[in-house]
Amino acid sequence: MRKAIFYTAVFILAMVSQANGQKLEPGQTASHTGQKMTSVSGKSYSIEDATGKNGVLVIFSSNACPFVLKWEGRYNELKDWAEQHKVGMIVLNSNEKNRSGVDSFEEMKKHAAEKDYNFPYVVDKESLLANGWTAQTTPHAFLLNKDMKLVYKGAIDDNHDDAAKVKSAYVKDAIAALAGGKEIAVKETKPVGCSIKRAARKPES
Repeated sequence: MRKAIFYTAVFILAMVSQANGQKLEPGQTASHTGQKMTSVSGKSYSIEDATGKNGVLVIFSSNACPFVLKWEGRYNELKDWAEQHKVGMIVLNSNEKNRSGVDSFEEMKKHAAEKDYNFPYVVDKESLLANGWTAQTTPHAFLLNKDMKLVYKGAIDDNHDDAAKVKSAYVKDAIAALAGGKEIAVKETKPVGCSIKRAARKPES
């Protein structure tokens, strides 16, 4: 009985490890940064295309998550802040499981228009980058420097409910430090949001 429990536990851990892959940690180089992704404008962008002189802010997002709906009112402001500091910004929708519904390309276009997005909003097909970087939630922010090394990942700030009550603006502070050539004080925070809806893995033939 103990052996059965042991092997079951090992199997579960192995499956979790396979699904999540290796976590992208601060200081490590991000994968798939040259992968082209279709934006709601019809143009294609890679992370490298969106990168500014000092780096790029990547946010994994979606159309209907309640946490996104509370935070995304700050997205355009983040884009302006990033631009001021010569940092690019791109937002990815990795909810492949919802691609025929709320996170379809058509719904992404509608959502971006309604919210007046001023940055590329792209389809992360088959959740390629979400899997490669082990993104967990929508939203989940990743800040890369110009060399595609991760310098911050986590929440946008410490208050999704009320922008006026934010005490720690994690992403803004990280961008300012990056642009100023300073050490980023907080390199990682716990992401808060809805789980990314990855498609079920196809069985190998």
